[in-house]
Amino acid sequence: MSDSRVPVPERLMARALRLAERGGPTTHPNPRVGCVIVRDGEVIGEGWHERAGEPHAEVHALRAAGERARGGELFVTLEPCSHHGRTPPCADAVIAAGVRKVWVAMHDPNPQVAGQGIARLRAAGIEVVEGLMEREARALNRGFVSRMTRQRPWVTLKLAASLDGRTAMASGESRWITGAEARADVQRLRARAGAVLTGVGTVLADDPQLNCRESAIGDRQSFSRQPDRIVLDSDARVPAQAKVWNPGARRFWVTAQPGSAPHGVQRLTVPRSASGLALDGVLAALAGHEVNEVLVECGARLAGAFLQQRLVDELILYLAPCLLGDDGRALAQLAGIDRLDQRLRLEWLDLRRVGPDLRITARPVEES
Repeated sequence: MSDSRVPVPERLMARALRLAERGGPTTHPNPRVGCVIVRDGEVIGEGWHERAGEPHAEVHALRAAGERARGGELFVTLEPCSHHGRTPPCADAVIAAGVRKVWVAMHDPNPQVAGQGIARLRAAGIEVVEGLMEREARALNRGFVSRMTRQRPWVTLKLAASLDGRTAMASGESRWITGAEARADVQRLRARAGAVLTGVGTVLADDPQLNCRESAIGDRQSFSRQPDRIVLDSDARVPAQAKVWNPGARRFWVTAQPGSAPHGVQRLTVPRSASGLALDGVLAALAGHEVNEVLVECGARLAGAFLQQRLVDELILYLAPCLLGDDGRALAQLAGIDRLDQRLRLEWLDLRRVGPDLRITARPVEES
C-alpha cells in the first residue's frame, strides 16, 4: 500500500515511530519515544527522546512548534509522563501548550504513570485517542515493557553456526565462522539491546571485550553509550585483568557468593541452581539495575540453559555456508531430550541474507 493511501493519523504516528527509533542505542533505561505535532494539516513540530536525563520527545516537539502548537494535534508513541523524574511531567507541558487533541499509541507500563498521564490530559479538557499503532509501539519498547510488566529484561539469544549446526571446531577454534557483514550486524544488535551477557567459559576461552564498535552502527544514529557487560560466573573465576572489565560501560559480575570486584564492576549475588546460577534470579537482579534488554552471546551450555528454562524471548541465528563436521561443537546443550515430543519448537519470524550468511529470527513456541 502506498503511503498516500494510508489514513493520515496512521501516517503521522508512523512518522513518530520512526523518530523514536533514532533514540535506539541512547535512551536506556528510558523508553524510545517519538512525537509529531500538526495543525491545519501541516507538521509544525517533531522530536524524539534522545538520551536518558534529557528532554522527552514531547518537549522537543513543543519547542519546535512554539505558539503554533495551540489548537494543534499531538501524536506520541507513548503516554506522556505525569511524574517528576529527571525531567518535569510531559503531560503538564502538553496542557500548557494548549494542544487540543492527543493521539497516544500505548499506555506507559511504568507504575508511576500507568494511565495517569492520559487522565491528566482529559481532566484538562484535551481529547485523547488511545491505541493507534499500539503493536508497533510495544515492539519498539519491548525491553522497557518487559522490565515493567514481568520484572525481567527482554532476552535475545544470539548464535552463529555452520550449516550443520556447529559453532566451533572440537579444539574450540571458531574465528570466524560467519562473515564480516554478520559480525557488523551483531554490533547493531548490541547497540539496540543495550546490554550483552555471556558466561565465564566464553570469557576464559576468548577474553572478549563485548563492546560495540561505533563505526558499525552507522552515521544515521547518535551512538554515545556502550552496552552494559554482564558475566555469569558462579564461582567467580574471571580474572581482574579480563578485557570485559575494561572501563567505558556498566559492568556486572554475577556470582553465587558475595565478595570484592575489580574497580568499577558491580558484583551481584544470585543463588545457585542445578545447572549453575539461577537464571530467573539473574534476570530479576538485572531488572533491578534498570536493564531493559539483554543480548546473550555465550557457549552451548548456557545457551541450552536459557532455552530449556523458557527464558529466551527471541533467537537470532546466523548460518554460515560451510560444514564443520561431526566433531564440531554443538549449537546448544539441551539435556534430557530423548523423544521427539520433548523438542523445543520455534516459530520463524524473519529470514534474510547478511553478506554470505543467513540470519534467522525465531521465537520459542509456548507449549500448551
